[in-house]
Formats: sequence, C-alpha cells, structure tokens
Amino acid sequence: MWVSRLALRDFRSYDSLDLELSPGVTSFVAPNGWGKTNLVESIGYLSRLRSHRVSQDLPLVRAGAEQAVVSARAHRGERFVTAEVTIRAKGANRARINRSGVRVREILGLVPCVVFAPEDLGLVKGDPAERRDWLDSLLAARNPRFAGVLADAERALRQRNALLRSLKQNPDPALESTLDIWDRAFAEAAAALVVGRHRLLADLEPHIAGHFSQLAADARESRRSARASYSSRIDYSAVDFRTDTAAERAVEVVVEALAQRRRKEIDRGLTLVGPQRDDVVLSIGDVPAKGYASHGESWSLALALQLAGWDLLREDSGDPHDQPVLVLDDVFAELDSGRRARLAHTVAQAEQVLITSAVGAEVPAELTGSVVDLTAIARPR
Repeated sequence: MWVSRLALRDFRSYDSLDLELSPGVTSFVAPNGWGKTNLVESIGYLSRLRSHRVSQDLPLVRAGAEQAVVSARAHRGERFVTAEVTIRAKGANRARINRSGVRVREILGLVPCVVFAPEDLGLVKGDPAERRDWLDSLLAARNPRFAGVLADAERALRQRNALLRSLKQNPDPALESTLDIWDRAFAEAAAALVVGRHRLLADLEPHIAGHFSQLAADARESRRSARASYSSRIDYSAVDFRTDTAAERAVEVVVEALAQRRRKEIDRGLTLVGPQRDDVVLSIGDVPAKGYASHGESWSLALALQLAGWDLLREDSGDPHDQPVLVLDDVFAELDSGRRARLAHTVAQAEQVLITSAVGAEVPAELTGSVVDLTAIARPR
C-alpha cells in the first residue's frame, strides 16, 4: 500500500499542506523545527487514531485553531480510498471515507502504517505503560474490534475505581453489593484484552527474535537472542490462551483475583490488578533488557519490536500491495553505521518508505528515492 496524497489543515505546525507522494522511498530533509516529524506523525495518527509522540489529541490541533484535519489517499494495487479524520480541540472527533461520514473507529486499518521514531527507545527503557500502549495499538491495527475492547476495559475500570473511592469514604454494604456488577463487567473486557495480548505476543516472538539477531549482528553470540513475555499480577496459569474457551476461563480468573483483593482495593480506592497494570518483559540473552542492555542493543530491540509488528500486518493481508507504509522518523541519526545498513536492507522491500532527517547524508545510500526539501514548502513552528 502507498499514500499518493496527504493533506493537512491546522495540524501541529501546519496551517495548510497538500503534498503529492510516490511509491518507494521519500526523504523529508530540513533542519530541526521545520515540521518533519509533524508531517509523518499525521499519517501515523490516521492509521491508528493515536500519536506516537503524545497521549492526548489536543496538542495535534494548531494553536488557536478549533480543529485539525488529516486526509490521505491510499492505494492498494488498482484500488484506492480516501480516509479523513477531523481532530477537534473540544468535542468528539469525526471521520470520513471517500467523503462519506463514518464512525471514527471505521477508518482503523484503512491506511496501515508502522512508525519508527526515537521515542521507540522507551519500549525498552521506559515504563510498562509504553509497552502496553505499543501492544494494544498493534492489536487494534490487526483487528479493529479490539479498539472497542480497549474502550470497554477503560470505561469499566473508571466506573469501578469511582465506586471503590466512594466505598473508601463511605463503607456502605448496600453500595458494596454493586461492586459485583462492575467486577464482572471489568473482568469480561479485561479477559478479552489479555487473551488478545497473549496471542499477539505468541505471533510476534519469532519475528522479534529474528530481527534482533539480524540487527545486533555485531554483538557477541550469547547476546544475540531476544524474547518478549507477558507479565501480570494475576495468575493466568490455568488459562490455555490457544483454546476457544480461553476468554471464558480468563473471566473467572480475573473475577477471583478481584474478590481476593477487595478489602485492599477498597482501602486504597483503586483497582490493583488487571491489564492496566500488566507488562511485557523484554529479555536479551538470559537477562532483562531494561537496565542491562547497551544503548545499541536497546535500539536493536526497539527496532525489532516494530519490525515484528510490520511483519504481522503484512502476513495478515496476504497481499503484496497491502503492506503498511513504513515511517522512519529521524531514526538513522541514532544508529551506528552497521545498524543503519542492516535496517536499510530490511525496509527497502516496503512499497512505500517515508524518512525524515536533518542531514540527508545520514540516510543510507540503499534507500535511494525522491528527496523533499521541507524548507521550500513549510514554515518552522
């Protein structure tokens, strides 16, 4: 898949931009502050309805504007579709497909995109929330129904936490009896999400291992293996995540875990277990990556995670014209020459690659293509 036209209005630093693109490699070159990352961030947002840089939508709307609009024309072989999202400073966002209004969630997956950025180092060195967000974003990209599962889990968690806070202030037995209802609602959404996460990690693991081994080819042999495993405060050992009944069994496991911790949760006014507190544990060789990996190894692992997601999205489509757009946002500046060359060799097979760089010479010669000088078409923020 490739994007032939990208149009922005009041997005980040852009009051208006209409850009024609081609298949293959396009490099956006300009000094820092000219909006390179803002441009590619817009495609990533249209793909997954979330930014790779911020957790809230408001910073995406240009200062002083009421809304931002991102529109892209995406091609799959001979077919094409135009997807558009309106990000509102206040109120609900809106979406259109080929000029017809749709629910925002319906544009998920229309413009598949995988973004590599300096922020990806947080997947290895950062907090569990960053790894959960990466996993959940890929989960929804592969199967848009999980966007609804995530929304249900967040809604049930908010309601349950509000009830726990009320019980902390007023330990009313009648009020506590309603907690059973929210235990079940939260457990059902949590179980569906955890099952999805486990299955996704099982699919990702061989790809993570393969890409890390390739990218870290200059590391000593004992440190060229990498893996990712799921970690939870709830014991899911009784659940076989490969079976059709996994979600049903996981619901009961979550309900039981909540019941065991009820007194403590009321005392704290907070839900203490569930997918919102789980983590993805990354290992290199026999040691945890966080705290032990070198800077180069951390970068190799972060890139391996994103490349593994790209592999799965390509496999899911089964169509050579339906692979995700690849965005390399100022990544080569962070890599040594060996990793640059190996990453370039891997991504060169993509139908469309969009690269940002402050220095054109940092882009490997293997990724030849068109070069866009943003200083000629954009103003610095």
